[in-house]
Amino acid sequence: MRRWLAIFLLLLVAYAATIGLRAAPGQRYSGAEAHRLLTAASISEDGDLDLRDQYAQRTWDRWDGPVLRPTAGLTEGRLVEPQGIGFPLLIAPAYALGGPTLVELQCALLLALAFTLGAALARRLVPEPWATRSALLVGLSPPALAASTTVAPVAAGAVLITGGALLALRIRERPRLRWTFWCAACLALTAWLDVHLALPGAVIAVALWRWLRRRGRAFTGFVALEVVLTSAVVFITVNDRVFGGLTPVSSRLSGGSPTGAEDVAQQLERLPRILGVFVDREAGLIRWAPVVVLALVALVVLVRSRRERLASFIADQIDVEVTSTLLALIAAAGVACAVFARPSLHGPWLAPPDVVVILPCAAALVALGLRRQPRVGAALAAVTVAGAVWFLAGARLDDGAGTAPPRGPLPLGGAERVLPDLG
Repeated sequence: MRRWLAIFLLLLVAYAATIGLRAAPGQRYSGAEAHRLLTAASISEDGDLDLRDQYAQRTWDRWDGPVLRPTAGLTEGRLVEPQGIGFPLLIAPAYALGGPTLVELQCALLLALAFTLGAALARRLVPEPWATRSALLVGLSPPALAASTTVAPVAAGAVLITGGALLALRIRERPRLRWTFWCAACLALTAWLDVHLALPGAVIAVALWRWLRRRGRAFTGFVALEVVLTSAVVFITVNDRVFGGLTPVSSRLSGGSPTGAEDVAQQLERLPRILGVFVDREAGLIRWAPVVVLALVALVVLVRSRRERLASFIADQIDVEVTSTLLALIAAAGVACAVFARPSLHGPWLAPPDVVVILPCAAALVALGLRRQPRVGAALAAVTVAGAVWFLAGARLDDGAGTAPPRGPLPLGGAERVLPDLG
């Protein structure tokens, strides 16, 4: 318990250092963050999602945000924007008590919790100190630091996905009803925060259903299914009445597909972006967090273990293989969302939000790679930590710096131009 508390507090202190970082020169928040804060203000002050009063009062002037324009048309006489319901509801109490600064702190708390849960996942693959080291290295990387106080559902989503994965693995060992209920609750809430979280959540849901079926826990599986399906039905019903469609994006003013691709052919053209998630000059993980390369080492270890059937000779190897496979599939789901469900890899972020959400799970895979390749891992860790210090110093001290999107004296100081543009 002391180790987990130490991880949480260390990450929280680091994340608190990012409170107040500018999204752009002269602007504390990006447009997307300001729209989410606007909805939270409407909930806390008016008790509804209708933003007409907030636009009339120019609420964004309170936090020195950018000038906003409505992103949705009227739905039954209400101005309800596609930020959704779940995340604004989550941050509304913090906004009412302490404004945007307390909302940033709330997001920092949630992301610190997510990486603490990620350390617990890593402990299922490797002993200490590898589990703690990997959680701290990935948790202190620039993408995590930048996302920690971004007013977005990334941190809360990371808690739900990482917590759901941890509970699912516990249920595989001991299928208790209360654990199943809470795992299903985590998965049921993902779409309410962000519809992009539904795919990683579905990966965990399928694994949970498979393990419960194999253990003959029909009633427990029924409870999980009931929780998830009830949430899905309510989600669709509420969105249809509030936003005029299946999801919140139904209310947006801009036309076309929200993914930016109109057909299958355009989606297939995005396949190079899979590589871009790792090596793109603007949003690639290798630019911002080279230590994540160790997760790919873990995948090689997993493939070799399955090919050589090590589980037949090593008692606990099957648990390592199952855990690694689940985490790899969750990571793949996050990458797929970043590649196919968003118009671009580039945006008001260092790394795509769908990728940052699965970083705590990826940290567990990094732990396995770190243990297998300690010297390479030490070099990658040193570069990642140096990049984190560089990022914090550059973003805090230079008035021309911004984090959404990255600009100014941030890593790698222009050297990233050798990387391809695959966004």
